[in-house]
Amino acid sequence: MKYSVITLGCKVNSCESAAIAESFEREGFTRAAAGEAADVYAVNSCCVTSIAEKKARQAISRCKKENPECVTVLCGCFPQSYPESARAVAGADIITGNAEKSDICEMVKRYLANKVRIISEKPMSRVFDENSSGADTDRTRAFIKVEDGCDRFCSYCIIPFARGRVRSRKLEDISRQARLCAEGGHKEIVLTGINLGCYGQEMGLTIGDAVKAAEVDGVERIRLSSLEPEMITDVVIEKFKSSDKLCPHFHLALQSGCDETLRRMNRRYDTALYREVVENLRSAFPGCAITTDIMAGFAGETDEEFEESLKFAEEMRFAKIHVFPYSIRKGTIAAEQSDQVVPQIKSERASRMMRLGEMLERQFLEEQLGSVQTVLIEKRKSEQYSHGFSGSYVPVRIYGEALERHSLVRVEITSVREGYCLGRVI
Repeated sequence: MKYSVITLGCKVNSCESAAIAESFEREGFTRAAAGEAADVYAVNSCCVTSIAEKKARQAISRCKKENPECVTVLCGCFPQSYPESARAVAGADIITGNAEKSDICEMVKRYLANKVRIISEKPMSRVFDENSSGADTDRTRAFIKVEDGCDRFCSYCIIPFARGRVRSRKLEDISRQARLCAEGGHKEIVLTGINLGCYGQEMGLTIGDAVKAAEVDGVERIRLSSLEPEMITDVVIEKFKSSDKLCPHFHLALQSGCDETLRRMNRRYDTALYREVVENLRSAFPGCAITTDIMAGFAGETDEEFEESLKFAEEMRFAKIHVFPYSIRKGTIAAEQSDQVVPQIKSERASRMMRLGEMLERQFLEEQLGSVQTVLIEKRKSEQYSHGFSGSYVPVRIYGEALERHSLVRVEITSVREGYCLGRVI
């Protein structure tokens, strides 16, 4: 039988989808080719926004249209957080949350035997599920999930309900999976998690220890996904500095540059702490890239608060800003606030923040001119040039060179274009 895993949402979901695919392969299923109808579809869902939920429903509907006789599995954050809404999704034959992703193949076999709809809703465990954590190796960079869950309960966020409490992968399991990625030809590994900076807190460890565990032979670069600023202490930065493989790129989620807004968001830091962390990272890693997420139009955000956020973002000189309008999530504290920002103002604020982000990105790219960077070459998209990313995640195009994917090459940055740099191999 042919299977297909459809991944919506974050890189953690991608890693778990890889584990789901591995379980199907072990049981004799074959992955459906691109454009080929499958017998079994697993839709690994997200629930961060209402749009994410809509995409999950649409994916199930699309699967049934491609093959009306197929078995569809709706799994992940959507069913875990909103089980009643998930049960109402027409066409979903199996519905399960995040707690049982490692059992999905067995559920499919059970459904095939009796054709009775399966709804399995279990609470999240406090133990890291090794069986549901594969490595996403479909890209040039391999992604390894090292942490799951979040204890923060930000007032706008449903994720603690979708993912449970913080739990971390054992160091030896990180090393083992890193070695497997290296054996598969991957020179760069990205460590990812739901709240990555909280890695190891229940074991007396830090994210710095996870970095050291991933430093195996064959892995040349280690990159970190999103981090919470309050977790990046002086001790963690010292551990980062001790690694000669860690990429100088730190994605520190900001959400707002206004202290009053941060307080209502129930974030665990203020702008003073955020500024200090950024300064410490730049001192430890001169020229590093600091990127971020910023929310526009959070509940109760005034014009003055947004202006503060805009000003702080400019002060931080971010290399890139991921901007998104606030999305009301049922079941969160912020959803109950009466002073919601109207959609038009959210959109206008998001546009202004994006324009600032584009200007700051251009400035950061221009700072790279004349420098020599090590670039990891990606899959070729054009016959005219090779492309890849530097350690600080600068996109670089090299014209006139047919460079091998997965190779690390030394490149001089010669000019800047919109959103990327040009370089020449030296």
